[in-house]
Amino acid sequence: MAKPPLILVSPGIERRGVEFLDLSICLSVKYDFAILQSGGIPVTAPATTDRAPLAESVRRADGLLLTGGDDINPDLYTDRLPRAVGKTVGMTPDGGRRDLRELQLIDEAFRQRKPLLAICRGHQLLNVAFGGDLVADIRRQVPGAINHQRLDKAGELVHEVALTAGSLLSKITGTRTLGVNSSHHQAVLRPAEPLVAVARSRDGIVEAMELNPEAARVVPFLLSVQFHPERLTERYAKHRAIFERFIQVCAQPKHREL
Repeated sequence: MAKPPLILVSPGIERRGVEFLDLSICLSVKYDFAILQSGGIPVTAPATTDRAPLAESVRRADGLLLTGGDDINPDLYTDRLPRAVGKTVGMTPDGGRRDLRELQLIDEAFRQRKPLLAICRGHQLLNVAFGGDLVADIRRQVPGAINHQRLDKAGELVHEVALTAGSLLSKITGTRTLGVNSSHHQAVLRPAEPLVAVARSRDGIVEAMELNPEAARVVPFLLSVQFHPERLTERYAKHRAIFERFIQVCAQPKHREL
């Protein structure tokens, strides 16, 4: 029987942990549950910016999952952030080291041709990794935007997104309209090449990205979503299917040998 694929999961950072109140890694158990439910085994990426152990972690894993969390350092994508908007940005407690760590993980995933699933913050950082920019505060920068900060309903469907016909996400979910949860105040402004938007909410916010067809040959699987499917897998088959397809690709022998 084939071994379950190992999924490298990049954690968040907390200012005070439960042991000795140290700066600590943190991760919602929902990610682990979604991976386990789909047949994978989650392993946490090391809290370092040293390239060697990060590269080796990606090599030993069969796929990479980038998770949600704090805002991304705006210096990585703009030098023209309005002061009022800048006040709403809260970077990671480790001084942006998480940004640097995950940028290296993304680079290694492409270099080693490993499947990649990026969620919420990970979706945004993926765009930054390719030179793209972000909406730093949707409420202040997108006139007429719907409320995307529904933290009170993190495990519920709060609005719909329109999916591009023929896209990977549309094929996985078997639909052109997908209900999603929403707990973010930042977003992708414009997808950077070679990324393309394949889902948008009615106010134009980019809700999912994939690689363009030519670039899709570089890695066996890439999907980034602004919503949190890991919080919906137990109740909604379409969101569970996202993790199931990701794990299926990670388990394929030809990708595990790269």
